[in-house]
Amino acid sequence: MVGLILPAPLSQLHRLAVRVALAAALMLAAATNALADKRVALVLGVSNYQSVARLANPDNDAAAISDVFKRIGFDSVVLRQDLGVSEMRRAVRDFAAVAADSDMAVVYYAGHGIEVNGVNFLIPADARLQSDFDVEDETVPLDRILQAINPAKRLRLVILDACRDNPFAERMTRSVATRSMGRGLAKMEPATADTLIAFAAKAGAVAGDGDGAHSPFATALLNHLATPGLDLRLTLGRVRDEVMKSTARRQEPFVYGSLGGDTVALVPSVAPPVDPNAEARRDYEFVAQIGTREAWTSFLAVHGSGIYAASAHAALDKLDAAEKASEKADLLKRQAEQQARQKSEDVRKQIEEQAARQAEQARLQMSEQARRELEKERQRIADQAKRELDDARRQVAEARRQAEEAAVQVEQAKKQAALDAQQQIEAARREQEQRERERREQERREKEQQAALTPPAAPAPVVVPAMDPTDIARLLQAHLKRVGCDPGPPDGAWTAPSQKALDNFNRNAGTKFDVKVASLDALDAVRAKPDRVCPLVCARGQKVEGDRCVQIVCDGNEVLDAQGVCRRRPDPPPPKPKAVSRHESAPRTRARPSGGADSCGGTCEGD
Repeated sequence: MVGLILPAPLSQLHRLAVRVALAAALMLAAATNALADKRVALVLGVSNYQSVARLANPDNDAAAISDVFKRIGFDSVVLRQDLGVSEMRRAVRDFAAVAADSDMAVVYYAGHGIEVNGVNFLIPADARLQSDFDVEDETVPLDRILQAINPAKRLRLVILDACRDNPFAERMTRSVATRSMGRGLAKMEPATADTLIAFAAKAGAVAGDGDGAHSPFATALLNHLATPGLDLRLTLGRVRDEVMKSTARRQEPFVYGSLGGDTVALVPSVAPPVDPNAEARRDYEFVAQIGTREAWTSFLAVHGSGIYAASAHAALDKLDAAEKASEKADLLKRQAEQQARQKSEDVRKQIEEQAARQAEQARLQMSEQARRELEKERQRIADQAKRELDDARRQVAEARRQAEEAAVQVEQAKKQAALDAQQQIEAARREQEQRERERREQERREKEQQAALTPPAAPAPVVVPAMDPTDIARLLQAHLKRVGCDPGPPDGAWTAPSQKALDNFNRNAGTKFDVKVASLDALDAVRAKPDRVCPLVCARGQKVEGDRCVQIVCDGNEVLDAQGVCRRRPDPPPPKPKAVSRHESAPRTRARPSGGADSCGGTCEGD
């Protein structure tokens, strides 16, 4: 059982340790890259209007949103409240310089807004807007906000809680009869990629200011913006669902614009806590299944201390006891067999000697009585030898029985060692589950304490976030292409190539999603796959090499057949025989007689 070569379990344990270290390094690198993004925000709130009634919540909403951006680690958060038109334009201009080298730029505005001729404007605190002609002079166009954040590399986000019922529209005079002025804000599709505009209410609808400390839209934003690792589209979808529930579906937030296939989160994901004994527990479970001395020795070479090291030492002690019992039984068996052989040899010699003596006596006396006595003595010796041989056989059988009992004890010791190892594993699992429950309970208490310090808000419903079907289709197409199920270009159109790609994913991943629609469930399932799912299919004459197709090249004496396999080149056909004339090739035969006495009477013999 004991070898001089390094046992296989030790090398496997080392490979496990290397994989765990590599995974930890990759997680650390991903977290470092996420935290390296430069994130900037401009927060504007206008409550104290000089020409119309004051709004209750915009200043409170802006201050609370600003605190959220600061808490989640934005590099720059600028909060400005109750600005006039000149100050607001200057604030937007200054923020454009801050956003010039940023990765994520966010602008939040709470206050009045207006739409004129399909163009959206933000209304500062000193606006009077006596006529529609004053709009360009006394407001800030939304296009100026988009222009300010346009240099951001990964994300440009504008959040407008500006769809409140506008008192300016009722008092304004129209300078041009054909000039339109809508209720709420106008629909606006961004001209640049990776840009989102989130309205508190869909285009043409009015948002409520709220009866509490914040508007319904701001309350939902405060509940979901700081969720670590949550994609921004899902965040805004949850905000929409919460606002619709809190307003009895009277107000529906809406998002314009689109993002790519990667996850875009305002807050990086938080890595889960690492169990310090996880690697030792996995290795212990693996070694317990093997149960040999070499496996336990290899385990202790890697994990020399800890709760699993003590269990490994106990398992080794039980194996030692079982092996000693087996060795003792083998020794008893060998001794009994040796004794039996010796007794058999002694009896044989005794019989031969006695027979020789009796033969000599018989030869000398040659009497009938002597022969009878000799026969009786021979019979007595034979009976005695038989008894002694039977005793020796019984001793051998007893030795064998003891050896079998020892083997049973060894097997029971091995089973008990495996059972003890399994009990240790279960105990470690229960301890891990207890620690996990305590950790969740601690998180729950921290959330309750945090909730007690923040203003009461409606609980976040656990619902499926609503997204634009085109965005869902585009995301699903991008992730299907990543796992090898190519649906064509990710254009958001769910056509036959996309349905065929999802059907291919179902067959290879064992799922049963409806291929006729692009669903969030299918998106989550495809996104969760880290590696290729659909096999790579190569054209005739090509083969799979890694993650690409390469041309098959045969040796000089081989050719590629119709099935794409290199075969031995067929031998050339033999040369055709040279044509000869009929006269040269015809065999010569002897002429047959026409009859008479010289006739052959049948077939004549040849030359």
